[in-house]
Amino acid sequence: MIEFLGVTKRFGPKVAVEHLDLTIPKGEFFAFLGPNGAGKTTSIKVLVGLLHPDEGSARVCGYDVATQPVEAKSRVSYVPDQPYLYDKLSGREFLDFVARLYRLDQRAAERRIAELAEQLDFGDFMDELTEGYSHGMKQRVVIAAALLHEPEVMVVDEPMVGLDPRSMRVVKDILRARSRAGATIFMSTHTLAVAEELADRIGIINHGRLIALGSQADLHRAAGREEGLEELFLRLTAEEEEA
Repeated sequence: MIEFLGVTKRFGPKVAVEHLDLTIPKGEFFAFLGPNGAGKTTSIKVLVGLLHPDEGSARVCGYDVATQPVEAKSRVSYVPDQPYLYDKLSGREFLDFVARLYRLDQRAAERRIAELAEQLDFGDFMDELTEGYSHGMKQRVVIAAALLHEPEVMVVDEPMVGLDPRSMRVVKDILRARSRAGATIFMSTHTLAVAEELADRIGIINHGRLIALGSQADLHRAAGREEGLEELFLRLTAEEEEA
C-alpha cells in the first residue's frame, strides 16, 4: 500500500507538490496524470526516498520512507523516466548487481534474470556493455531490474517511452499480471491511452495539487458527462488554469 500524508515539497519559492493526500491500496493499478511540471515526478521521488518532503510524509506498506528507508525500499521497485545504467557493465552484470543489492539467492536470481530476459526479449544483447544500448533496450533492462525481487509495490514513471509496440504490450501484460497477483502499481504517464487501458483508478495533478481522483466512471460522473480520458484530462487541466 502507498500513502501520501499531507506531502508538500518546495524548491525555493516554487511549490512543486502541495498538501498531497492520497492512499493507494494493495493490488490497485493507479495512474498518475498531469501536464509537464505538474508535480508528478516530484511526488514519485518523495515516494521512493530520493527527495524528502518539507511537510507531511510518504509510506510504503506502512513504513515511512524518510524514517524507515530500508524497510520501505526493500518492498518497492522504481522505474524512472530515464533508464540509467552503468555504461561499463553488461545487462547481465547490471541485473546481477541489482539482485545482490536485494540479497537474492544467486541461483534463484540467475533463473529469474533468464526468465525476464526471455520475457522482455533482450537475451541477445545481455552480455554486451550497456553503453551501446538503444533507449528501448535500456528501458527493458531497467524494467527487468524492477521486477527481479517481485516487489509488493512498483513505481513506474513513463514506462513505455522508447519501447516498440511489441515491448509495450509485454510490459503492459507484466504490470497487469503483477497487479492481479496483489502488487500495488503506481504509474505516471503522459500516454493517456495506456492509463485508460490499465488503471483501476486515476489521479490528475496540476500545479502540485490533486484536482481529480477516482475510476474513469467516477470522474465521468463528477464531470456530469461521458467523454474520453483525453477530453476529460484536457478540460480539467484547462479549467484549473482558468480558475
